[in-house]
Amino acid sequence: MPFVAINVLTVPEGRGDLLEQRFAGRAGSVERAAGFERFELLRPVEGTDSYLVYTRWRSREDFEAWTSSQTFERGHAQASGRPDDQPRAATGSTIWSFEVVQDADPA
Repeated sequence: MPFVAINVLTVPEGRGDLLEQRFAGRAGSVERAAGFERFELLRPVEGTDSYLVYTRWRSREDFEAWTSSQTFERGHAQASGRPDDQPRAATGSTIWSFEVVQDADPA
């Protein structure tokens, strides 16, 4: 069954551009992970300061294999290993998990 993980990132005011730049410069290794189907970075337009990082996977097991991988660990270590003089782009993170029970493609 397809699986969706949404990472909810709390982004301080004025740091959205920084977050977007950091995602634009990411290594892109998630695209090569087994079972990976889609990535989207969603910018809020009103009512929240949270960005959403949407990933879709062939299965929950594929997602869990990715988050347990050395590649995942290295990528997230680079993000947290920034120099002290560089601001954090996000101050909080929550993962929402979903199984896809219905979807539709354009007619």
